[in-house]
Amino acid sequence: MISAVQAVNVSFSYNSSETIIEDINICIEDNEFVAICGRNGSGKTTLLKIFTGLLRPGTGDVFIRGKNSRQCSISAIASEIGFVMQNPDRQLFCDTVYNEAAFALKCAKVPANEIKSRVTEALAACGLLDMQDAFPPALSRGERAKLVIASVLAMGPKIIIFDEPAGGQDYHSCCMIMDLAADLHRRGHTIIFVTHNMSMAARYARRIIVMENKRIVTDASPEEVFCADSELPHITAPQITQLSRELRKCLALPKTALTVESLGEMLLELK
Repeated sequence: MISAVQAVNVSFSYNSSETIIEDINICIEDNEFVAICGRNGSGKTTLLKIFTGLLRPGTGDVFIRGKNSRQCSISAIASEIGFVMQNPDRQLFCDTVYNEAAFALKCAKVPANEIKSRVTEALAACGLLDMQDAFPPALSRGERAKLVIASVLAMGPKIIIFDEPAGGQDYHSCCMIMDLAADLHRRGHTIIFVTHNMSMAARYARRIIVMENKRIVTDASPEEVFCADSELPHITAPQITQLSRELRKCLALPKTALTVESLGEMLLELK
């Protein structure tokens, strides 16, 4: 079975004096939902840029659906991996929502009838079909983020990477974006996202990769990462998980909770 993304002994430095990531080995299978966490400077965003071809590995290799990225153009990688940046405004520059979602397809010289079909489907998936004629800068920040996602979806990649989807978003917009990511995951997409928001990682991810000092230090399920008796030194568990851990000292909770909903259900069962 061919993996979605695989990194083999990957290291990278912007100059010869400082290594940014070092000896990274990771394999992400099709239809995984993966959060990459870690403190600032641990190498998370650099790793994403290497996955998407914006940077090339200094040493080692990255394979995108079995193909070595060194042998692929950025446009070829873009057909396999869509990249949603932290700031959506850096990816928006057209005069209407429709033209924004269609821009990359027009550059790729996709036939007009196919462009219309793919853009309509992508906008519908992101809840923007009724805003086709809207001016992108006039949209809310959450809607602008959804437009970037629609533009990525129109290109047809099966792997979608989000860099800090919660960055600059209020709670409602953050949940809206991550619910959309979860829906894409249910439709068969591989989702990879970088985040500092541990509650979001615990709620949505099925696998959490923690980076520290340029390396991967933990790769496990959310339960294994957050619900252990002793906390990892590199990250802090969600507040609801910390509360659940304390409640277990005086209540017969069956396990440590990852979300508000799961803790609520356990408390109701006790009652």
